[in-house]
Amino acid sequence: MSDAVKNGNVNPKDTEIAFFGGSFTAIDRDYMLSLLIAAKPFTEIFSGIRISTRPDYIDNEILNILKSFNVTAVELGAQSMDDTVLTANERGHSSKDVIEASKLIKSYGFNLGLQMMTGLYKSTVPKDIYTAKKFIEISPSTVRIYPTVIMKDTPLATLYQNGKFIPYTLEQSVDLCAELISMFENAGINIIRLGLHYSDSLKDNSLGNNYHPAFKELCENKIFYNEFLQTVKNINKQSPFTVFINEKSLSKFLGQKKSNINKFEKYGYKFDIKFDNTLGKYNLYIK
Repeated sequence: MSDAVKNGNVNPKDTEIAFFGGSFTAIDRDYMLSLLIAAKPFTEIFSGIRISTRPDYIDNEILNILKSFNVTAVELGAQSMDDTVLTANERGHSSKDVIEASKLIKSYGFNLGLQMMTGLYKSTVPKDIYTAKKFIEISPSTVRIYPTVIMKDTPLATLYQNGKFIPYTLEQSVDLCAELISMFENAGINIIRLGLHYSDSLKDNSLGNNYHPAFKELCENKIFYNEFLQTVKNINKQSPFTVFINEKSLSKFLGQKKSNINKFEKYGYKFDIKFDNTLGKYNLYIK
């Protein structure tokens, strides 16, 4: 139990027991059952149990077991819906497996989560956009988006060092994921994670320059950057105006270290900021 829950800062009913970091339904069956047996008494305290697994390790037997132990959410490590990408990265499942497993999970009444990884070996921005569109067709409750980070001493690192894999730059990843945020938000699908959790090990053992500890913040800044420029494209730069945003979105609009504001001022725009808390978190208008 986390310190926040113990200290009463978080309502246990707003939290879940989670088995992550691997393919839960693919581990030794007796070990999986022992974990579920240990967790089940606490499902009356927390909102439920969430597990992550592979799309090809879902069937009726497994889902009946999960249901009997009060599992409430199942996330699939789909990663991509392009079969050439899945094969190149030796994922061991197909896009058809993702579709069939998702339908089965939803038919049992579980909350479905899908995880995608952008910038995989042999992927492209259009292929990642295609994956997002296929996810939206499946209509999960939640998604997680993980930009590919190359770790030392892995097959992907060897491909990178041999020049056979050219990863997205940080800027390309931010541009892409800003678009993905808008796509999933517009479809009513909750993004519960964007980017990898920070750790010293991750920072010290990754290659390339596409990892950033505040990746989600960069993407949200980019959404407002794009929205602002689209909204003011026909505005006379010599005429001051007011930008209205939701008060909770101020830091997103300003940008990290006021990067957005600095760019807007450099472009010659003169404006002040006011709040309209009826706006969505990524919306703005001008007067």
